[in-house]
Amino acid sequence: MPQSHHPSPEKGETSAQPPSSDHRLTSTLQCSGQGRTLPETWKAVTFAGGSHSCSPHAQRDKVCRRGCGMARALLGSCALPCCGTRRGRVVGTETGMREGQVGMAAEMALSHRAPREVLSEAELEEVAQRKPPTKPSVRLRKIRCTGSAAKSVLFRFLPFLYWLPRYPVKDWLLGDITSGFSVGIMHLPQGLAYALLAGLPPVTGLYSSFYPVFLYFFFGTSRHNSVGPFAVISVMIGSLTESLLPSEDFLESVNGSNATVNEALRDAARVELVATVTVLAGIFQVALGLLQFGFVVTYLSDPLVRGYTTAASVHVLVSQLKNVFGVSVGEYSGPLSLFMTVIEICKKLPQTNVGTLVTAIIAMVVIFIVKELNHKFAAKLPMPIPIELITIIISTGISYGVNLSDKFGISVVGTIPSGLKPPVVPNFSYFGQVAGNAFAIAVVGYAICISLGKIFALKHGYKVDSNQELIALGLCNFLGGFFQCFAISCSMSRSLVQETTGGNSQVAGVISSLVILVTILKIGELFYDLPKAILATIIIINLKGMFKQFSDLSMLWKSNRVDLMVWIVTFVATLLLNLDIGLAASVAFGLLTVIFRTQLPHYSVLGRISNTDVYRDVAEYEMAQEVPGVKIFRSSCTLYFANVELYADALKKKSGIDVDRLIQKKKKALKKLKKQQKKAEKEKAKRKKNTEDGPGVAVIELSAGESGAPSEPTLRSLGLPQPSFHAVILDFSSVSFVDTVSIKILKNIFRDFRDIEVDVFIASCPGPVLAQLERGNFFSSTITKHSFFPSVHDTVEHVSRERRQASADHSTRM
Repeated sequence: MPQSHHPSPEKGETSAQPPSSDHRLTSTLQCSGQGRTLPETWKAVTFAGGSHSCSPHAQRDKVCRRGCGMARALLGSCALPCCGTRRGRVVGTETGMREGQVGMAAEMALSHRAPREVLSEAELEEVAQRKPPTKPSVRLRKIRCTGSAAKSVLFRFLPFLYWLPRYPVKDWLLGDITSGFSVGIMHLPQGLAYALLAGLPPVTGLYSSFYPVFLYFFFGTSRHNSVGPFAVISVMIGSLTESLLPSEDFLESVNGSNATVNEALRDAARVELVATVTVLAGIFQVALGLLQFGFVVTYLSDPLVRGYTTAASVHVLVSQLKNVFGVSVGEYSGPLSLFMTVIEICKKLPQTNVGTLVTAIIAMVVIFIVKELNHKFAAKLPMPIPIELITIIISTGISYGVNLSDKFGISVVGTIPSGLKPPVVPNFSYFGQVAGNAFAIAVVGYAICISLGKIFALKHGYKVDSNQELIALGLCNFLGGFFQCFAISCSMSRSLVQETTGGNSQVAGVISSLVILVTILKIGELFYDLPKAILATIIIINLKGMFKQFSDLSMLWKSNRVDLMVWIVTFVATLLLNLDIGLAASVAFGLLTVIFRTQLPHYSVLGRISNTDVYRDVAEYEMAQEVPGVKIFRSSCTLYFANVELYADALKKKSGIDVDRLIQKKKKALKKLKKQQKKAEKEKAKRKKNTEDGPGVAVIELSAGESGAPSEPTLRSLGLPQPSFHAVILDFSSVSFVDTVSIKILKNIFRDFRDIEVDVFIASCPGPVLAQLERGNFFSSTITKHSFFPSVHDTVEHVSRERRQASADHSTRM
């Protein structure tokens, strides 16, 4: 850094040098003012267009900033902490400086260094001319039906009209076709398997992999989400069907002796029930989307969703154990149903069908190994090996050739009807019974779908409309319910395949739905001999990603214990109370944690960091020192009925004195003083009565008593201890709203501290909170807006100024 040494100029003057050859100006500046002497040695720091001179003290404390010296030279303003003065005088000339640079330096100095007057909120409203609060109007806003407005609405509800004309065919079409074919191959086995999980005929899984996927092309905004059957939603539906329509309700006697389940009648009834639930879930989703209630999913925090899906995966696993071991168990619903199922399966292990178990184990090992290879060599493979489809085809062929069903008693899928069925109106009589379950399915399905959509959107640089996604998912469910579909969501495994195999848009979804359409029309009936154990194996292997979420426990233990508690409580509640009640209990617990955290915020006493206007917690910052005679109190949370009393208690505790006890002592002292005054008055009246010329004297003494009104008793006059501070500043920067209870407690805080001769001020109060205080009749003759200031530093400056003024007035009277 270049240095220049000059003879020390006279006090308050600046000598300037001519510009150097590179048009850089070097100046040596010196400030003075108000009798303060400055260091004699100044170090010139050259910058573009001029130089900044600052003292070694300023350099050491890093308070000198580029350009401050030039602004000081131009405006005569010196505000550096090294100088300790607000104003100085600069004498000298500047040469070689362009007019634009001078103006820039002057503007910088005015905006950053010019001193300003401290204003309270009352004074600030007058100076800044605060607008009157707007009253809410009940008048409906007029909407004009113009061409542009209609086009905007049409593009919003039918997004494909916007992006399809701009679709880059050459760049995206091949990738979408490849991706769509790959996802369609995954849809086939997963659709069959998840229908089994939902307690429905396998063909409904194919319907749910076709209709909603095709409809999402028109309404969805995510380019990479693969909607369709999902394990968690399927197990929620399966739990509902087993509770409302258990197999025991469809027992029929054969030859008057053995009773068997009429599966055709049971499946028809369950399809009708599930179609009704799906339609109702779609209605909920569409209604929430139209009302812009996409934010409802924010009440499902990420730890809650992950804990819930992990517990749901345990439900899925247990529900498929009967198909793996080849045993028949009862259908349980309600709390503890999971454990009842596990106990019954354990009791029936001796009845295990060995052929079914061997088939499941072989398929599980093969699928697991190939999936691991797919993951390991994902970069080298053009598309993942469709091991699930291959396993289904091979196992169906073996089952048909060897006749596994008859020889080994292995349960098979059975008839899969070909062709599409006409739409059927749902049974509206079920609405009252399934409304709660439908709403839970709607919320969980949307939460999973939007979370995956936002992940892919962030990765690929596009936006996902949360409300439109809610509408799209709702329409897929609503319309799909008329075609015997069950509720759908988004699958992580299929979405990842869609992305990694080149999928770029919703066109991939159309291709995959066409693959399923061909299967429904021509190929579905060929899977008659498919063993159910193979489908159970596919379901269990696909749970691997969800079981990996157990690793959240160690991560949350290190990062956030409250989120860890939410995860664990959600997981345990869902296992114990089943999926529907468990979800409600988990959401309630998650909201309670928010309330508890607002009741236990971080309270701190702030101190000023020297030579700055920054205030920090004195317990955390060594350089933060409390302002003498001032307590600055801050809470990390807003104030409302649940925590405002705790706020008042913490304030009194942090103040270092027992405010309530001191007030009680003052009341007792005043009461005692009043008794003494009454006693003195009685004695005085008695003396007057005994005086012979009482009336004339009495008049004279009464006049004297009236002319000298007694002063208000103080803590000192009462012989009570005085607080070590004279002002309390409440930092409201973290307060976002107040209610009637908090307004009442704040009034009490002002009153209590006024009783012990301490003034209360509020700093950094947001405008909406100030308006709420006005509407809540907070302000009065004793509490005005003159006690409110825009910042903590302004409040401290005001308190210090008032204290100095009071001391000066007291000295004058003395």
